[in-house]
Amino acid sequence: MKAIRVHEFGDPEVMRIEEMPDPQPGPGQVVVRLHAIGVNPVETYIRSGRYARTPSLPYTPGTDAAGVIEAVGEGVHGIEIGDRVYTAGSVTGTYAERALCERSQVFPLPERISFQQGAAIYIPYATAYRALFHRAAAQVGEIVLIHGASGGVGLAALQIARAAGMIVIATAGTEQGRELVRQQGADRVLDHKDPEHFQQVLDITGGRGVDIILEMLANVNLGRDLKILARGGRVVVIGNRGTVEIDPRDTMGRDASILGMTLMNASERDALNIHMALVAGLRNGTLNPVVGREIPLAEAARAHHEVIETSAYGKIVLIP
Repeated sequence: MKAIRVHEFGDPEVMRIEEMPDPQPGPGQVVVRLHAIGVNPVETYIRSGRYARTPSLPYTPGTDAAGVIEAVGEGVHGIEIGDRVYTAGSVTGTYAERALCERSQVFPLPERISFQQGAAIYIPYATAYRALFHRAAAQVGEIVLIHGASGGVGLAALQIARAAGMIVIATAGTEQGRELVRQQGADRVLDHKDPEHFQQVLDITGGRGVDIILEMLANVNLGRDLKILARGGRVVVIGNRGTVEIDPRDTMGRDASILGMTLMNASERDALNIHMALVAGLRNGTLNPVVGREIPLAEAARAHHEVIETSAYGKIVLIP
């Protein structure tokens, strides 16, 4: 099979496509023939060698994918050859034509969801769900500001929040992105390149502020986020690319909280809770992943450039 391999940390061009032996399932494992592979910003940080946790070299990148069960190991129950699935991690990496997965890393992909959409599920939707419910303890009727709502996590959060009865203010940096989040049901849409958009949030809420902010670029926005929170408001830091200076007084009078999160810290029980909710939403139509670009697997380096250097618009997926 063909797979992307990384033999040294560095720029996107360190990723090269190579021939690898087809994986074989051991006990409790399955092999998935991949039809689409999700690209996430975190994979660029890992590839560069600047992430907190780095794999042993050489390795195949990737966590998110969707495809069909091709082989099943001993002791595997509840899944059969030919079943459509999405992955939530793998043993061998997903930037490949096939991936070896533990049984616990694959989940049913409803027929209404394409493989390309399936590759856009795990990290974006699980991150959004955990941020809203496990970290921010979001409640029906609360006002949520999603900073950077046109990307994979932002769109997932928008769909999840709307399905749960929250009021959503969404921002995007391009007119195309803003139109996308309007189509996805945001109650109000703002341009986060406009320095007045923080004041616009206060105007929309009658000076009250918002209950929850999902922050994709904390090094740019966190200091000003704290000034537009309602009493008891929470900022969940999902993405960050540097340091930032804040005034702690902005948290004091509001009893506000700054909550960090990473999906890797989810417990096994929390992860199962997340996937049960996601599969239900995919089946009933409240969750509909948006794919922005499809790129051949051999051009994985281009995908890594685009996911960091271009404006967010849905999910970038690789096609084997």
